[in-house]
Amino acid sequence: MAREQLNGASYNWNGFAGRQDLAAALAGHVTARLTKAIDERGTALLAVSGGTTPAKLFAALSAIPIAWNKVTVTLVDERFVPASSPRSNAGLVAANLLQNAAAAARFVPLYHEATSIETAAGSDDTALKALAWPLDVVVLGMGSDGHTASFFPDADNLPTLLDPASQRIVLPVHAPSGGEPRLTLSMARIIAAGFIALHIEGEDKRTAFEDAMGPGAKKPIRKVLEAAPIPVEVFWAP
Repeated sequence: MAREQLNGASYNWNGFAGRQDLAAALAGHVTARLTKAIDERGTALLAVSGGTTPAKLFAALSAIPIAWNKVTVTLVDERFVPASSPRSNAGLVAANLLQNAAAAARFVPLYHEATSIETAAGSDDTALKALAWPLDVVVLGMGSDGHTASFFPDADNLPTLLDPASQRIVLPVHAPSGGEPRLTLSMARIIAAGFIALHIEGEDKRTAFEDAMGPGAKKPIRKVLEAAPIPVEVFWAP
């Protein structure tokens, strides 16, 4: 593990030889944090990301026998598509994480039928207020363009999404590069988490991360790392 402090962005680099090794290690960190939260206050709150990267992590998490019945799982972000869609993050979580021991966890999705993405975000914002904030653990991903959550560089409301003082929990996102409209947790909720992990895999993502940490216009992932009050734990494997 290497600790880095680059222009205000503090993070710990956790490199692994293989993706299965990464999944096992990150799953251990996540479940330890969840167990600590359960021991301290009887419940735990976890937010996870979608995409192709976390499938091995989800499988590893699902097999670890903690008190999953006291864990609430939600999403960092979601496409405005039903759970039956192959592009649904909720569907990915149901198929890979909410299995085995973790089948006992409570899952709170972001998508529900609504007349617009703005209406859905407003309903989510109200509904998710009932959860036990702040997040105990958040696991982020990152795109090759430097986006994390649904903080796309071309989002029409990017400053609002990245407002560290925002009172919103869930916000709507319209970004040409994101395809469908999106629902995302605000950066304010993400950086308040007790444990913030960034899970990336492949040489292309390592290069993209290093570029984001370098000089030039600040990409969303860099802004999240700079705003976080604790070092972000970066987990990477080739």
